[in-house]
Amino acid sequence: MSEFRIDQIYCKDASRGPDIAGITTFTGSGIVIPSGDTAYRGGRDRGIVYAGYAPAHTLNIDYFTISTLGNAVQFGSDPTPSMQMGANSSSTRMVFGGGSTPSVTDCRYVEVAQTGKSMEFADLTKDRRGTGCHSNGVRGFFGGGAPTGNDLYIDYVNIAIKADAISFGDLSLGRRQGAGCGSPTRGVFTGGYLLASPYLRYNVMDYITMSSEGNAIDFGDMTSIRGALGAGGNSTRGLMPGGNTTNSTTNTNTIDYITISSAGDAQEFGDLSVTLHNTGVCPSQTRAVFAGGYSGPTNTNVISYVEIATLGDSQDFGDLTSGRSAGNDGASSDSHGGLG
Repeated sequence: MSEFRIDQIYCKDASRGPDIAGITTFTGSGIVIPSGDTAYRGGRDRGIVYAGYAPAHTLNIDYFTISTLGNAVQFGSDPTPSMQMGANSSSTRMVFGGGSTPSVTDCRYVEVAQTGKSMEFADLTKDRRGTGCHSNGVRGFFGGGAPTGNDLYIDYVNIAIKADAISFGDLSLGRRQGAGCGSPTRGVFTGGYLLASPYLRYNVMDYITMSSEGNAIDFGDMTSIRGALGAGGNSTRGLMPGGNTTNSTTNTNTIDYITISSAGDAQEFGDLSVTLHNTGVCPSQTRAVFAGGYSGPTNTNVISYVEIATLGDSQDFGDLTSGRSAGNDGASSDSHGGLG
């Protein structure tokens, strides 16, 4: 009997991804479906980076199409101004959790195809701001965050179901304003800083297996200590742009990268066009877009991008509707990218 091989499956609904990714062979029909990324993800061309500071907490959500260079336009608004919210997404929905000020447990969401206001989702297990986040399109994870005492926790939500977050485990090191990137099976938490004086920045990276609840495990080190960085990528490569190195005004333009499936130290990818921290990241499977951030002494409206497979410096993409620091709150889905 002849064997037919399917090299890629593109799913309109990313929540079906793990079901398909778990199928490796149909022996009866002679069809072989490879497991892993190509069996999991379709294209992601929409992103939301939500909540920001410009210079006060902003209500606005901007959006753009990741595959098309140009300026952002307004997507909608949030009824409660906030910043330092974490963000996770499926192909159709984006969920944002925590934030300030003060730290809260609230999670909100938007349907990507419907511009407008965000809606109530549920609550995190603890009040927090400045979490590191990543998702596989089904589960969305929130790790660390202020205040002190809540900075070790990892929570997760099922993105398709409006219900309270569930405890997953602990980070290897308590910290706030780290970032996160992931594949369909593995999530990596990167960087961050200590909540109390002397506010130490960290180069630590640790990872979880998304399907198995438990504590995070050491992955490797970034090229330098950094807090308030961004992170995102495709399901093979994770990128970590910007951040501050010694205090809130000492920023870097370095972009690091890792291969998510292989634990080890990060390597240098290139440089941002602007030295900044708290940039939002909206990735597709081929491109990562970096939106906004604090460049000192002002918040920037600059949007830049890189092609994930090609090492190099970021290039101009367009402008936000206004300058703002996004607080790491980036997510992406199938049609357009946004920033709040």
